Amino acid sequence: MAPNPQTPVLFDRSLLIARQDRARSLGPETFLLDRVADDLRERLEAVIREFRDVADLWTPGNGLSSSLRARFPALVHVGPARTGEERLPFAPESLDLVVSALAFQFVNDLPGVLAQIRRALRPDGLLLAAMVGGDSLTELRQSFAAAEAECEGGVSPRVVPFADLRDIGGLLQRAGLALPVTDVDRITVRYDHAFALMQDLRRMGASNVLLERRRTPTRRATMLRMAEVYADRFADADRRIRATFDIVWLSGWAPHESQQQPLRPGSAKASLEAAVQKARKA
Repeated sequence: MAPNPQTPVLFDRSLLIARQDRARSLGPETFLLDRVADDLRERLEAVIREFRDVADLWTPGNGLSSSLRARFPALVHVGPARTGEERLPFAPESLDLVVSALAFQFVNDLPGVLAQIRRALRPDGLLLAAMVGGDSLTELRQSFAAAEAECEGGVSPRVVPFADLRDIGGLLQRAGLALPVTDVDRITVRYDHAFALMQDLRRMGASNVLLERRRTPTRRATMLRMAEVYADRFADADRRIRATFDIVWLSGWAPHESQQQPLRPGSAKASLEAAVQKARKA
């Protein structure tokens, strides 16, 4: 599938891969991915359905193999293309299940990727994914903006623009997935200082990969002021700071005749008004 020329390119995906490689060499920080992997496994346990051909799409590191291999021996982990392309290597109707953890927030053409997944799923196949979204890292974003405005007279892009729950639900429907469901899990992590948070982001391979990112080193005074602002605005009584991670969950099914279908307009046997009046009289 060719990229949509009208889709804005926000992320340098080749740089993302390099940052993820660096994280593995440093010793990756996986607490967030581990939590998402556990939640994903529990969500799949509630699905009464056999999945034979399963793909783990772009999950960082070794992916979800350790969490899901026992249930899905044939699971294949698909890493991102080194070129940064977002074309998926799946034949039409070749998969029963696609899973992904903490990868979709760095996709330039998420509608296009979801459409490719929809084509790759067999009828009644499932997409289940988790991505960083919502108000994630809002504290870091605000602290950098305040420090740069004060110390440098301007603000540069520091934290990626995250999609919200409503946007994701609309994209699932647009891709042609049936029974779309989205929800959010807010995780608050505490640190001794802002630089400890930034070190974790580095070891997650999740530091700034925006194309419009600042290309020159940040001044020391700006960094120190950012940490001061963070501590002033977002510290608890014990002086440790908070960092928000909103994990947006999304799922949808390739349409199949066995799935629950909405009623046709005008097919109701009783009116809503009559039901309300009956309830009032009861």
